[in-house]
Amino acid sequence: MPTADLVFTHGPVFTADPARTRATSLAVVGERIAAVGHDEVRDLVGPGTEVVDLTGKLLLPGFQDAHVHAVAGGKELAECDLSGTVGVADYLKRIRAYADAHPDNDWIVGSGWSMESFEGGLPTRQLLDSVVPDRPVLLSNRDHHGAWANSRALERAGLTAATPDPADGRIEREADGSPSGMLQEGAIGLVAGLVPAATAEDRLAGLLRAQKLLHSLGITAWQDALLGSFGGMTDPSEAYLTAAGDGSLTARVTGALWWDRERGSEQIPELVARREKFSLGRFRAGSVKIMQDGIAENFTAAMTAPYLDGCGCATANSGLSFVDPGALRGYVTELDALDFQVHFHALGDRAVREALDALEAAIAANGRRGNRHHLAHLQVVHPDDLPRFAALGAIANIQPLWAAHEPQMDELTIPFLGPERAAWQYPFGALVRAGATLAAGSDWPVSSPDPIAGIHVAVNRRDPEAADDRVFYPEQRLDLPTALAAYTAGTAHVNGLDDTGSLRPGHLADLVVLDRDVLTGPPEEIAEARVERTYVGGRLVHSV
Repeated sequence: MPTADLVFTHGPVFTADPARTRATSLAVVGERIAAVGHDEVRDLVGPGTEVVDLTGKLLLPGFQDAHVHAVAGGKELAECDLSGTVGVADYLKRIRAYADAHPDNDWIVGSGWSMESFEGGLPTRQLLDSVVPDRPVLLSNRDHHGAWANSRALERAGLTAATPDPADGRIEREADGSPSGMLQEGAIGLVAGLVPAATAEDRLAGLLRAQKLLHSLGITAWQDALLGSFGGMTDPSEAYLTAAGDGSLTARVTGALWWDRERGSEQIPELVARREKFSLGRFRAGSVKIMQDGIAENFTAAMTAPYLDGCGCATANSGLSFVDPGALRGYVTELDALDFQVHFHALGDRAVREALDALEAAIAANGRRGNRHHLAHLQVVHPDDLPRFAALGAIANIQPLWAAHEPQMDELTIPFLGPERAAWQYPFGALVRAGATLAAGSDWPVSSPDPIAGIHVAVNRRDPEAADDRVFYPEQRLDLPTALAAYTAGTAHVNGLDDTGSLRPGHLADLVVLDRDVLTGPPEEIAEARVERTYVGGRLVHSV
């Protein structure tokens, strides 16, 4: 064996390989791992070898994100950012400051505000008018399923009391029927379509800005969950293609092509053509994203039973299925036959069931083709459907940061689900016990892209930043090795990157070094860990 280019010694090394979960040394030749073991690995050290003495720091596979909007997140870093606070006064101060700093912007756009900041989760146009009365303003909330508009933006879009709600959304209204300034789901597009489109240069800059951030968090690969245009987000596909072509894309990226829910199977040939076009170097678009429902906080997540009202009585609303369930089975069967992976947004228990039913229909028609279909979010899963994940080979794509007590959960979700259904939320432990494969992601910019924070919540079921010390359904906690595997081997599996995600000879040297061994420390201190180094294919892409 030739001498190594890079050797890590004096581990610990977490391999995510069931055959050998722990080691102390690892060697890299070129872009691949040459050896994993102990003292014998040091025999590969030669005069040109770079030796990294871990001195007790943890080496593990590079983290991967199974559901992220990287270009959108990177672009939003340069817009009006309302994240990191829940104070209405803070929001207004930031909006005014951003508008003053960008006097030439025709529109003021941004994101990051939290529904918990406003009664019923509903901000008003008058609040925005008080700080920016002369230009249109459109600000997505942190989950990007709703947007806050001022009067000028609503006027530009021609929205009045007579404007009907779109089939896939809702215009919140004042007593006389006039738009109040809050737009839900598909209604966002009534205004967002007027916002000047980001340029190709903007999108590429957003991608590179995002990549730098994600590498700093130890992320070496991800699945972009929306290649297309929707809800004010412009299609990032060309940015990825450009970066893959010129070598500036250092991460490995799987793209999920957007399924236009206003259309049917006639779009499938276009998806086939886009898959061929958008596959170059480290970028490939082999997945299709179908958004089956909305979110629980605005009552658009599809549920098997109605939402409750403020008095605890059943309403007439069970949420929205954006794609007809019968048609969905046909679409998924066609996509599976063409060897597309299907990436479902399925948040409510009815949406989860509809997605699983579609996969069952595809298997009945096509047999098992191994396309690694996955369901993202899984906020509410009916207990009857838990065993179906393993039976159908459906991968559970979890966003662990959401599985914690916070005002949005405690005030805008649990009371309207009721105690029995609330206990079905984010059933990570139950999914594992039922034999499901877990992958993990962030949904950034909806929430933080930091895998360490997500792992902390998956293990502890509480937000490390929250004063509230209650554990969110503790029976659904994951042990730390399982949580680490979800962010490494599990997501590598869902991304089809079979030579990543675990540390074994022959695999790509996608690696991350943490500043401590989280496997031997107290679980409540996981979130304190920091990334010191990130490698992709043996190349250092981040260091502190």
